[in-house]
Amino acid sequence: MIRGKSTTIHLFLLLAVIAVFIWSVIKPAGYLTWVLEVSPAVIGLIVVMAAYNKFRLTALSYIIIAILAIMMFIGGHYTYSKVPLFNWIKDVFDFKRNHYDRFGHFLKGSFAIVIREILLRKTPLTTGPWLVVIVLGISLAIAALYEITEWLVSKITKGGKAAKDFLGTQGDIWDAQWDMSFALVGSILALLILSKLHDRLLKKK
Repeated sequence: MIRGKSTTIHLFLLLAVIAVFIWSVIKPAGYLTWVLEVSPAVIGLIVVMAAYNKFRLTALSYIIIAILAIMMFIGGHYTYSKVPLFNWIKDVFDFKRNHYDRFGHFLKGSFAIVIREILLRKTPLTTGPWLVVIVLGISLAIAALYEITEWLVSKITKGGKAAKDFLGTQGDIWDAQWDMSFALVGSILALLILSKLHDRLLKKK
């Protein structure tokens, strides 16, 4: 019964992700920018689906993965610096920039739970300080790799419009540092808030 309920949740998440993916590809701000933005999510989803029968994650991990994929599809459709809701927030609160990019990197910190699950189930690590340190280290490494990828894309495309939209710095020379900092804060909060729930779900595996 529990297995069937979990499968239903997984199917719902998959359908939601597919629906947003289809929407995102219809008349995006720019197709090259769209490809750059959604590719990491698409690759990640392919890996997760390919491993589904051999290594099934907890519902919490799948929910996080689905949310992150949807967030990236929305960013790919509008570009991160032009998401309408955050343009509205920018105008209402008189912000200097559209903060969807910052929000996105903060949310990406929640991927720490997925990393935590893989480490607990596939390595000798157990819950405790070392697990936290290693999870945060991996989270920061992923955040840094993403910023390096953005930089490489900018160099390869010689700073074209698609590259500028992909970078989404909005004139901030410290954008990469802010992005990594928000990812770190998101990772810390995810571990603080979700670890106990995650442990309960892991016991049912």
